[in-house]
Amino acid sequence: MLAQKNYQYTKEYFRQASMKIIGIDPGTLHTGYGIINYEQNEVSLIYAGVINTSPKKDLSERLKVIYDEVNQLIKIYQPDEFSIETAFFGKNIQSALKLGHARGVAFLAAAHNGLVVNEYSPREIKRAVVGNGAATKEQVQYMIQNILKTKKELKFDISDALAIAVCHAFRLKTFSKGKTSWSAFIKANPDRIKE
Repeated sequence: MLAQKNYQYTKEYFRQASMKIIGIDPGTLHTGYGIINYEQNEVSLIYAGVINTSPKKDLSERLKVIYDEVNQLIKIYQPDEFSIETAFFGKNIQSALKLGHARGVAFLAAAHNGLVVNEYSPREIKRAVVGNGAATKEQVQYMIQNILKTKKELKFDISDALAIAVCHAFRLKTFSKGKTSWSAFIKANPDRIKE
């Protein structure tokens, strides 16, 4: 069994100088990723992009590309936290299954690097970034560009991945300021607490 990074969610954890968070917006053709820095309750952009795979390749080949790229990003940028969008159920079962495969290889890359996976639903992410769980992709894109102070227009896959990372940072910010009780946090994240 692989060892997890040796840290605990304690008040000391939130006092560390800075932490890197990677956000993944999974897809078998386009997987967005965004890496941000979270320091003194502020977020800033480190790096972001899209892993593109060819629709002409077998699904197994595309999944290997996603795994290899996410694994490489983790090794290069050494994030402290890993966040990903949860699977959502649409009308197309095949699309949902393929999305599950892309999520699975991203999970595997995180596990191989000792990172715990933090999942957020699309509504949670939109609510954290825009303040409205039913926000459009354009609204999320606009808010992410403003929050991260970037003038460059971001592709939706990139802005979505950054929104996932920012959502996680905002959740950490909430816990670091004590706006949510530690007992509630422990109940919500029993796997993150070490005795």
